[in-house]
Parts: sequence; C-alpha cells; structure tokens
Amino acid sequence: MNLKKLAMGAVAMATLLAAMPMSAWAEDLQMWERSGGNAGMVDALVAAWNEKNPDRKIVLTYIPHTEMVPKLAQSIASGEVPDLMGLDLIYGPQFEAAGQLEDITSYFADDASVKTASPGHMKVSTYDGKLYGVPLYADVSALFWNKDLFAKAGLDPEVPPKSLQEIHDFAKKITGVEEGAYGYYLAGNCAGCNIFTFGPLIWASGGTIEPADAAAEPLTGDAVPKVLEWARMMHKEGLINPANQAENGETFHLQFGSGKVGMMGTGNFNITLAREQNPGMNFGITLLPGLEAGQTASFAGGDIVTVPKGSKRVADAVDFMKFILSDEVQVEVYAKMLNMTTRGDMVDNKYYAEEPLIKDVAKAIDIGVTPYTLKFFELINSPQGPWLQMLQRVYYTDDPIETIIADAKQQMKDIAAE
Repeated sequence: MNLKKLAMGAVAMATLLAAMPMSAWAEDLQMWERSGGNAGMVDALVAAWNEKNPDRKIVLTYIPHTEMVPKLAQSIASGEVPDLMGLDLIYGPQFEAAGQLEDITSYFADDASVKTASPGHMKVSTYDGKLYGVPLYADVSALFWNKDLFAKAGLDPEVPPKSLQEIHDFAKKITGVEEGAYGYYLAGNCAGCNIFTFGPLIWASGGTIEPADAAAEPLTGDAVPKVLEWARMMHKEGLINPANQAENGETFHLQFGSGKVGMMGTGNFNITLAREQNPGMNFGITLLPGLEAGQTASFAGGDIVTVPKGSKRVADAVDFMKFILSDEVQVEVYAKMLNMTTRGDMVDNKYYAEEPLIKDVAKAIDIGVTPYTLKFFELINSPQGPWLQMLQRVYYTDDPIETIIADAKQQMKDIAAE
C-alpha cells in the first residue's frame, strides 16, 4: 500500500468536500433562525420534524438578529447557504425583491393549507405574484382590558370597548379610580410598539400608513387625522400616564401586568407574562377597534420560513414548510404549547378550549395586517423615522395635526424614493 498516495487522496477528498456547498454532501438540513424571536416555538417545530424524519434531520443555528442580513448575503455569494431560514416577516419583501430567496410557488400550487394561513404572513411572503415563504410562528396584537379596574370604575367587567370613543369614555372612568391607575397605555418612544398597537387603530378605521413603494401615497384616508386627534385627546385629558413618554420598548411587555393600566394594545405573549406578574388580576382580550363599532384590526408579526437562493435541498425544505402547516402540527405542537396557530382554521382546537384567552387573541389571525414595504426600518421602525416622529408630535405638542401629517407624508415619500 502506498501510504503517501493514500494520504494525498484523503487530502484531496477533504479539500473537495470543503469546497462543496454543505447541503450537497450533508444529510442533515441546515436551518438558520434569528435570535430574539420565539425560540421555544422554533425549537419545538424542529424537534417534531426530526422525530418524524430521522433521515432528514434539521440542524438549527441561531444567528444574532442584527447579523442575519449581512450573513445571508455573504453565504449566497459564497454558495454556502443554509437549506432553510427563519426570517422576521417584515423583511420578507426586501429579501424577495433582491432575489435572495427561492421561488416555491409551484410546490404549493395545490396545497390548501396556505389558503388558511395567516394573511399577513402570506402577504409579505409573496412578491411579484410568486411565493417565497410560509408562516413559521405568529404574534398578533389585541386589546387587553383589566376587569378589576373596570369593576372599580363601575363598568361592566365583561364588556370591552367596541370603538375608540368607548375606549376614551371607559378610560375617563378608570383613570384615578385607584392610586396610579390610568385608563389607557401608549408607548411614547418606541416605534415598533406603536406600529404593533397604534397602527391597527388606523387600519381598522380605514386608513393606510406606509407606502409600498415610491409610487404609493402614505398616510391616506380620512381616518388618519381622526385617529390622531383621538390620541391627542387621550393625552391632553390625562388618560394616559405621562411617564409613558420615556417608554422605548424595554419595559413595554411589563406594563399591563402592573395592574395599573385599564386598557392596552399588546400581544398574545402578554397572557403568560401578565399572569406571572400579577396572578390575582382578572383580564380579558378583544380585537383592537376602530373609530366605529364593528371595525377591528391587528398587527400580524412573527417570522416566516424561507429557502435561501442557491439551496440544493429545496424539496426537503418545502416538506418542512408543509409539515408545520399540517393539521397535526398546528394542533399538537403550536396549540398544545398555547402558542398561536399560523392557520386561522385551526383556532378551534382542544387545547385552546382549556385556555379561553388564547382563543380570544387567536381571532386576530384572520384580520392581521403586516406592512408591505421594502423599507420598513427606515419608514416605520427607526427611532429617528417619520412614523415615530409623527406620533410624538401628536402626543406631546400642539402642532396642527394637518401639518404633522403633511410633514410625515413628505418624509415617507422621500425615503421610499431613495
């Protein structure tokens, strides 16, 4: 045996394998998911898949949220892409427009599950008529109300407000009913908190916020000035704690559980948190209302699961997508963990029957709205962006509402045109 030739052959083979995309030679599927999301839900989905598919296991790697975009771009350039990628749904259109995701339209041509999947997730998973992802997990906003404060204020604790006017009227009775109690909550220095909880008040009332592209008009509809006037009134009348002006999102999730907030737009995650903070507090959940009774909306957030451009395991990746959309996984993984199902037709299940509040908030899936724009951060989520600047002027100044809207419109148009 020529050991020298054998060694040289082994080195050559190792070099060849190292040069090949990992999905071309590895049996396991590689999946990236951003940190800061619902890791428990994603872990459970991958574990369920691995149990059913021992020959196609998924190796899950968490990437810091701020590093996901550059890391993906680098991986696509090198050809070393993961087979699956969990992505903050709001950035779906940006990746799709840049040609960084695989088109999976044909794989779902006859699949009924996507027809009942979260509309917000499906909207941002679609670009130019083509499908690039499906919901991985969902967070939705809703109106939480403190039944104990309602009772103390002489309100029926079982009847939530059905319009913005009723929110105002109820908040007026609740504010001051006990020391430190305020009727409503709005974060004063958090762009994301406001698009999650204040944005739906505009959508429910028939208004629009962000432009989809440079040709679209932002902040349209008679509802926009009316809802902004309502918010200013709530602040001017002292129905919102002035201390909220400093809220940048770090303690947003802890506000309702304090027991001092009569009503608040927040997310499904607050059910568990509020109970942990304040076990004795009684509360209910309903849909966020608009100006008129019967108008409702929600922000649909969470992640979509996609296939990065260049993956050699597209068919396997799509099988995982279909797996998590299946009836069994929707009920026995999502619902069993008391997480949101990502299909609206899966809300009526045995596990939600044991937890009525989950069922109440799950109704928001079918009315959830997700902003569709290629520049979400610049337009909406930036602390220096036009969305938060507009709201802060509404909340904390006496500038004319019409002027504030006009300024925000122009800023949004300028950003969309860049």
